[in-house]
Amino acid sequence: MSGHLADNVALFGRALRAAGIPVGPGAIVDAVGAVEAAGIRRREDLYWTLHSVLVSRREQMPVFDAAFRLFWRRRGFVEKLLAEMSPLAPGEKGREKPKPGETRVLEAMQPRKARREEETVEREVSARLTASDRDVLKERDFAQMTAQEIARARRVIEAMRLPDDDRPTRRLRPDPRGRLVDLRRSLRGSLRGGGATINLAFRSRHTRPPPLVAIVDISGSMAEYSRLFLHFLHTLAEKRRRVHGFVFATRLTNITRDLAHRDPDDALARAAARVKDWEGGTRIASALRDFNRLWSRRVLGQGAVVLLFTDGLEREAGSDLAFEMDRLRRSCGRLVWLNPLLRFGAFEARAAGIRAMLPHVDEFRPIHSLASMEELVRALGTSRPDGADPARWLRAAS
Repeated sequence: MSGHLADNVALFGRALRAAGIPVGPGAIVDAVGAVEAAGIRRREDLYWTLHSVLVSRREQMPVFDAAFRLFWRRRGFVEKLLAEMSPLAPGEKGREKPKPGETRVLEAMQPRKARREEETVEREVSARLTASDRDVLKERDFAQMTAQEIARARRVIEAMRLPDDDRPTRRLRPDPRGRLVDLRRSLRGSLRGGGATINLAFRSRHTRPPPLVAIVDISGSMAEYSRLFLHFLHTLAEKRRRVHGFVFATRLTNITRDLAHRDPDDALARAAARVKDWEGGTRIASALRDFNRLWSRRVLGQGAVVLLFTDGLEREAGSDLAFEMDRLRRSCGRLVWLNPLLRFGAFEARAAGIRAMLPHVDEFRPIHSLASMEELVRALGTSRPDGADPARWLRAAS
């Protein structure tokens, strides 16, 4: 193999590692050997050869695609490398807004000296600027976050304080300040003193948070947002009981057991391995039909709160979607629709799928940044927050 091509494969692997994909020296050696054995003739051959060696999870595919497009972006560069041309120098940022995943890749391809200078400046900022950085991070769109910002966002999510939304249940528990007399305990206590006197024992209703059920869209248009939301869901599952997670693109998959693992990276890796349609198409109606038929009676008891995480861009929007949404709403205590499209100020409920779903939800909220996620946490602690009425979107569209 040309020495320059081998060097560039190594540089490409280093860029992937800086962008968040775990690529070690052994994987780089294997990639160089695979390129040599495959006999590269076209750009596509190089893409899929490196993809087969360096990508091990579905969630790494968008980052790899953006890295390959940026690193090997000069036309005919692969062919020139085969003729032992000089290696490609990372180009400057374009003026266009980066696509999902490109921000991390562009950051990873910066010269090491420039990154060290930026890190030094960041260490020297005052507390005032640090607070400002936190505010900027809260407002940053998940799809445009760098690898470092995503790591910071995960730490912020793990530290979130969950709402105190305990509700009374039918079960009773001993309570000296309760209003209900516990006759059985009162009589049992009187027998210890010979039955001469009866000291009344009291009890009250036991309180516990309602079950939380998340139905998460992991199709291609939602991938950059669903990953951090699943991290948020893992935090919920770690801090409270009865949290159920389901993901869908073209089919529905239950990942509740995977979210029970303590380590968040291990939990999400197990969930990704279980899911077969990650970043596929979107079939909301069929996924809701499967959930209503197979899972609703198992997990939607005791006033469960359902978080429906999707953009509502259904391929086949029809009466089935409205029917399944109505059935879901009647089965749960509260249905909250989380839609990243609400981050756009000019959003209107024009799509057929969105118009079919809106009449059947209790709340319609954005979910694209840490600020919107914190607002969701506060909203879960109230019965009906202000500004989340979905009817106003239908009125605005009509």
